[in-house]
Amino acid sequence: MLRDMPEAEPTFASEPLPSPETEGAVWALSTRSDKRIIYGVPGDPALLALACIESPEASAPQVEISRFASADEGAGALLALVGNGHIGRIAVDASEVGEDMFWQGSLDASDDAWAPLLGPRELTSTVPGAGMVTLNPSALPGLLIKACQDGTAIEEAAVAEDAPPEEVADEEASPLPR
Repeated sequence: MLRDMPEAEPTFASEPLPSPETEGAVWALSTRSDKRIIYGVPGDPALLALACIESPEASAPQVEISRFASADEGAGALLALVGNGHIGRIAVDASEVGEDMFWQGSLDASDDAWAPLLGPRELTSTVPGAGMVTLNPSALPGLLIKACQDGTAIEEAAVAEDAPPEEVADEEASPLPR
């Protein structure tokens, strides 16, 4: 005797999100860690974060990218960084952060996927369905990546690279809440 199984309800991805407004957005040191920077419009929730992660499971320091846009549980995607003559792709997964699901992924700090963040010009970050974030020019992403590669603080990397002092934001003056 054969029984018909009820048809499972199809599951679909959430509706795509619009690209956020980034006029006036800046990179700043996070108040959570001296190995983390955040990006967004001052006074609004952060749009993106980069952090240096040193894990015993990894053979080298990792840079973790977080895109603070809603993600569906169990989802995965490729985050694209495009600009400064380079294209980088980073696998990101929906990760639970507090009560929300956001996009997160990491790669070795020396991976070429981070190259778009090293240049002096504007670039974009895109996750399918999460909109495109325009990243205004700043030395901070490159300084974080260099510091992560060298195992130093961002301030030390800034001195070594002779970065302008205004690009190294004070932790207490971080304009963003995350």
